[in-house]
Amino acid sequence: MQKEKIINIAVIAHVDAGKSTLVDAFLKQSGVFRDNEEMASQVMDSNDLERERGITIYSKNCSIMHDGVKINIVDTPGHADFSSEVERIMKTVDTVILLVDSSEGPMPQTRFVLQKSLEQGLNPILFINKIDKKDARIDEVVDEVYELFMDLEANDQQLDFPILYGIARQGIAVYDPADASEVVITNGESKIKKSPEGFGGLNLNPLFETIIKHCDVYPDKTEEPLQLQVSSLAYDDYIGRLGIGRVTKGVIKEGQTVAVAKEDGSLVQKKIGQVFIYKGLKRTAVKEAECGDIVVVSGISDISIGETICDPQNPEPMEMIHIEEPTLSMNFMVNKSPFAGQVGKFVTSRHIRERLAKELEVNVGLKVEDTDSADCFKVSGRGELHLSILIENMRREGYELAVSKPEVIMRTAENGAKLEPMEEVVISVPDEYAGTVISKMNQRKGTMQQMESINGYTRLEYIAPTRGLLGYRTEFINDTRGEGTMVRRFSDFGEYVGEIQQRINGVAIATEPGSTTPYAIFNIQERVQMFVGPQTKVYEGMIVGENSRSDDMEVNPCKAKKVSNMRAAGSDDTIKLTPPRVFTLEEALEYINDDELVEITPDDIRLRKKLLREIERRRANNGVVYTNKLW
Repeated sequence: MQKEKIINIAVIAHVDAGKSTLVDAFLKQSGVFRDNEEMASQVMDSNDLERERGITIYSKNCSIMHDGVKINIVDTPGHADFSSEVERIMKTVDTVILLVDSSEGPMPQTRFVLQKSLEQGLNPILFINKIDKKDARIDEVVDEVYELFMDLEANDQQLDFPILYGIARQGIAVYDPADASEVVITNGESKIKKSPEGFGGLNLNPLFETIIKHCDVYPDKTEEPLQLQVSSLAYDDYIGRLGIGRVTKGVIKEGQTVAVAKEDGSLVQKKIGQVFIYKGLKRTAVKEAECGDIVVVSGISDISIGETICDPQNPEPMEMIHIEEPTLSMNFMVNKSPFAGQVGKFVTSRHIRERLAKELEVNVGLKVEDTDSADCFKVSGRGELHLSILIENMRREGYELAVSKPEVIMRTAENGAKLEPMEEVVISVPDEYAGTVISKMNQRKGTMQQMESINGYTRLEYIAPTRGLLGYRTEFINDTRGEGTMVRRFSDFGEYVGEIQQRINGVAIATEPGSTTPYAIFNIQERVQMFVGPQTKVYEGMIVGENSRSDDMEVNPCKAKKVSNMRAAGSDDTIKLTPPRVFTLEEALEYINDDELVEITPDDIRLRKKLLREIERRRANNGVVYTNKLW
């Protein structure tokens, strides 16, 4: 029996460069879907949060057939917080398609994903996407990519990469941008009709042809002893934990007895349950899978990332996969507010511990540690988004918890110097806001690396401490009226830069429990930006707004107007209230200070002080009394 021809590819890029859109086009044009079958956009982003936020969080697999070759495709995340997903899959692919935006050019995460692919000895294919943009600068971007390859010390073969141009959204790839000029001019609308071949008769065939020409099919190693390294994990409610990886050598069979090479060097005999391969988007059970293919195996309940599934008679463990360490941590605590347990289904420390343990099975970029308290866990990850996605998933599953302000993880150098995580930051803002942004980045101890102005926009590159960037995103959006873009990526650990000023404004703290009244809010809002509207239930110690000054202020947002012969309670109807500021989960985590918590339930996100009672906060502040007090 002749071995199937297999090529494994990964689509890598910076966030929002069009990776998932390109995979959509691959699937559409390879006949995976029937003509009458409706296909959602970003079909690989199957997780609810991925679809809502328009980002890829977990790498996913699918396969297509072209000219008798099976092409396994891995769609990878572009956001830096999920880079551990990218690191692992590089060992399972034969080449990568590097997507670069025709206007933005290479971004910080582009450097990271390209570096990981070059380290594995892969020879990338460059795809310049979105060539229909009005501000496209195709030739300059190609030059910038060449410079990036040289900066990353690519070898001669890697530098000789094929280049294609296209519009992933329209399913077009061309060897020369001029070939798509008519489509670009009309933008695929009225003059150019869409046909089965794509827009204007153009399609992805040039890219398919380049993949097959540029990359050899996987060699026939079916006669050699089995070797499969687990690069990713999944979980199925019916068959349990699943290991995903490429069969490097041999054949893996359903029910086969294998040896699993652990991180400590030991070999453990296990029995494979089921074996699955990808056909289109579907995971299909098979009796056996050959070398070169990406497979999913069940039956090994304790399988972990980097472990090698081998032939028991001839075990050949592969080098363990190294995952970069977390840079940010926060405490996950049992919710002990007065409103605890009113909404959530899972509220105890046992529930939280079990959920975090389950997350560790598939989320290798995460680290969970016990603390002095049985009700508190220290959870570390690769960034704010990495941790907030976990919290959001838990919230939707019915968990209640409280979390502390994110803190960076420090290190100590060999000479005893204190080191902290530093980030590469690329900012693009309209020229009129550049001065404000530069001032704010200087306050946050950022060091400017480069600055240039193009077509009314200023591009700034900084190296800044992660500590200084915590809480800056919302401020940045406000400062640039939503017109600026800011991209961050972990760079390295650098010397500690000293104290950094955090939130300038104090908060307004509720002094008693109850429901807020329009009358009280109207009188408070002159000095406070409110976080709650009328008829909102609050408790003592809950943060209800932001003070216009730097100190905290105690307020009573539940105070009702006294009724007299002259004033009726019903006249509240004429009061005009400023709409409250509503926080997303990320904004809440960015906003709080060290003495505050975010209370998270399936229905609400609240801010509160760690110590709810005023007398407790006074003692903690060495007797400092709040000078501002309203109501």
